[in-house]
Amino acid sequence: MTDNDGLPGLDESYWITTTPSTSYPPLTEDAETDVTVIGAGIAGLSTAWELARAGRRVVLLEADRIAAGVTGYTTAKLSALHTLVYDRLRRTRGPQGARHYARSQQGAVEHVVETAGLLGVDCDLERGPAFTYVRDPESAGELRAEAAAAREAGLPASFVTETGLPFPVAGAVRVEDQAQFHPRKYLLALAEDFRSRGGVIHERTRATGLHEGSPCRVTTETGTTVTSQDVVVATHYPVFDRALLFTRLSPRREVVVAAPVDADRDPGGMFITQEEGKRSVRTAPYGDGRRLLIVTGETFKPGTADAGEKFAALTAWTHRHFPGTEVAYRWATQDNDATDTVPLIGPFHPGARHTYVATGFGGWGLSGGVVAGRLLTGLITGDPPPWAGLYDPRRLWSAVREAPAFLKHQAEVGRHFIGDRLRSTHADSVADIAPGTGAVVRVKGRRCAVYRDEDGTTRAVSARCTHLGCLVAFNATEKAWECPCHGSRFAPDGAVLQGPATEPLEPRDAGWREAGRGPSAI
Repeated sequence: MTDNDGLPGLDESYWITTTPSTSYPPLTEDAETDVTVIGAGIAGLSTAWELARAGRRVVLLEADRIAAGVTGYTTAKLSALHTLVYDRLRRTRGPQGARHYARSQQGAVEHVVETAGLLGVDCDLERGPAFTYVRDPESAGELRAEAAAAREAGLPASFVTETGLPFPVAGAVRVEDQAQFHPRKYLLALAEDFRSRGGVIHERTRATGLHEGSPCRVTTETGTTVTSQDVVVATHYPVFDRALLFTRLSPRREVVVAAPVDADRDPGGMFITQEEGKRSVRTAPYGDGRRLLIVTGETFKPGTADAGEKFAALTAWTHRHFPGTEVAYRWATQDNDATDTVPLIGPFHPGARHTYVATGFGGWGLSGGVVAGRLLTGLITGDPPPWAGLYDPRRLWSAVREAPAFLKHQAEVGRHFIGDRLRSTHADSVADIAPGTGAVVRVKGRRCAVYRDEDGTTRAVSARCTHLGCLVAFNATEKAWECPCHGSRFAPDGAVLQGPATEPLEPRDAGWREAGRGPSAI
């Protein structure tokens, strides 16, 4: 099967297509509660559920549909093996920091297993080993050090040279007792149990304002307000900038392809490498004795590349190593890397007393989201876990260590903020924009982001991201305007698809007419 953009497979996440859609009501009147949780991915849902279990009244706000954002487009590996994190933590945080990370992340794996059993949900949960591998012999030493560090941190880790992959490796870290599952089946069940405990969910309710105090107030785009003692911001990338966390987060996108394979071709585990632009491989139950091979990789910054080329490269790699496969699904996802590699979970900023944040999961949001739920609930109820300090966003001990990554990220942001404005235009005129594509065009002295539908109708919006004003660029494959500075994404008509932006791109009149048509769409 080939989609209308010429790429193979259905352009949608397998997790989304195999679960029912949700329809919780939007917030239409002011509300009062104990805790407001903003964002209903795995971090927000886990936090809301844990708080409800602890006896708190909770209102959960979601700008779109629950578990349908980043969490709905994951590869759904639930693991404490995060490429090469333990040797780095042992050197930068000491052995205790590495142990805290291992204990919290492996605890998240076990917590999901226990919770799935408690709720009686069939979410295709499977236990198995996870591997970080390399094919370059010169990199094998790094993996030996990582295996030793992970084992010292308390994980069942070993260094191996044989795996079930259909190609040789120079070495791999193997960690036993990890898990993989269907994230939406799990989270939809979690949401229903949350509601049975008195929790309230409002979809299509975008939070646009936060007043900190005692109590706190969250305002929405429709003018409604939720008043509560505590607020958790779990929107993947924080939608409020008062903590300046955007200076410590670097967004990236990567693509996913999925293809059915016979069960005997299952490599038998979850695999990842940072080589070849990153590659991640695992399988999931697919029915009829087959497995769904899920391959991830081809990382790029939002607004700097079109996903089509990345899909093509990843598909070619999949065909080369798993010949005869036919891509059935493809999708893209977005992650945020913290500049010091450890997620930011805890008080929103140094002065925060009742506001909390969860972000910077670096591609490991499933275990990280569960960690966030347990950690934030502990902070709010007065019983934080012993590893809470490792994730504290206010941490100062990492300032020197994260400086190189921080400066590199800020240099990239500055290059786009200034450099993109020095370019005279991204297209000479509206007439040059082909159907199904978009470009930034200077019209009457202002840069407009103009998209042309397949039928020739154009839509024009401001080219300035509503977050901090960087110029957007068009991703033709995903039909989205993307900000290269902080990762905000917008639909062709300017509607917000992904934060940190909370306001749509402003409508513009491109000032162009086509024979037989009226003014370009605004």
